[in-house]
Amino acid sequence: MFAIQVQAEEAGRPLAWVETDDPVCHPGEVIVDIHATSLNRADLLQRAGKYPPPAGASEILGLDMAGRIAQVGDQVRGWQIGDRVCALLPGGGYAEQVAVPGQMLMPIPKGWRYDQAAAMPEVFMTAFANIFMEAAFQPGETVLMHGGAGGVGTAAIQLVREAGGRMIVTAGMDSKVAQCRELGAGLAVNYKKEDFVERTLAHTGGEGVDIIIDIVGAEYLERNLRLLKTRGRLVFLAVLGSSRAEINIGMLMGRRLRLIGSVLRSRSLAEKTEIKERFMARFWHRLEDGSIEPVIDSVYPIEQANKAHQRMAANRNTGKIVLKIKA
Repeated sequence: MFAIQVQAEEAGRPLAWVETDDPVCHPGEVIVDIHATSLNRADLLQRAGKYPPPAGASEILGLDMAGRIAQVGDQVRGWQIGDRVCALLPGGGYAEQVAVPGQMLMPIPKGWRYDQAAAMPEVFMTAFANIFMEAAFQPGETVLMHGGAGGVGTAAIQLVREAGGRMIVTAGMDSKVAQCRELGAGLAVNYKKEDFVERTLAHTGGEGVDIIIDIVGAEYLERNLRLLKTRGRLVFLAVLGSSRAEINIGMLMGRRLRLIGSVLRSRSLAEKTEIKERFMARFWHRLEDGSIEPVIDSVYPIEQANKAHQRMAANRNTGKIVLKIKA
């Protein structure tokens, strides 16, 4: 098969569409002919040599995909050759084929294109796992999401909206702020122009928020903690800035705050299966009826993977960037 490989020996570590080994179908797995995959910020980190895949995972980039089943391995039940499926992956999406455990497969909703289906798994399950499982969101609560115009952010806005919550987001462009509001954010703040703490406190009548999903790190820690209500939860999804900061433990104790570190890619298959099943039980009907859907920024042919990465690295996207592998 062909797959994207990082040309580590060349300046800039460019991506190339080259021939490589076919995936092996082990018991409990299926082989999927991939029609589309999507970009995630982890791909940029892995390409730069800063985020190696988990042990046993494919070295090929790509954390989700959509396609058709080409081969069904032993011990797989409920799936057959030709089924249209999508899935979260630990790696291997930027390729013509990938091996996927049967329990991680999801059917592509009726009427969806492959680019839509490829844009859904990683961001919706990341948003769901961290807001609804890690932070134990309850109806009526207020969630602040930094980077609200990205794939996870646009998914989070929709999930919280449908679950009866209030959503506040930060973004770095006025156009992104406007799109977040259109999706259902009650407040969207351009952090480059305004103080998100002041805007959030004004919007909430000085009360602050119940949950914060952070991707920045130390630079936002003190401000995030100021915004949390008593028993508030701060979940760290990424560290785009510094990872070290001082903290007032007494303040955490007095307000009974919870700080939660979270990852998705390196979790066990059992944990990922639980996330998938709980997400589907709660929200799958909303995907099928069109109440929620992935926001697609742009679609590039797989041969233009370098150009797609440049767009994400420049933070120009709102929602997901998709790579099309076959029609």
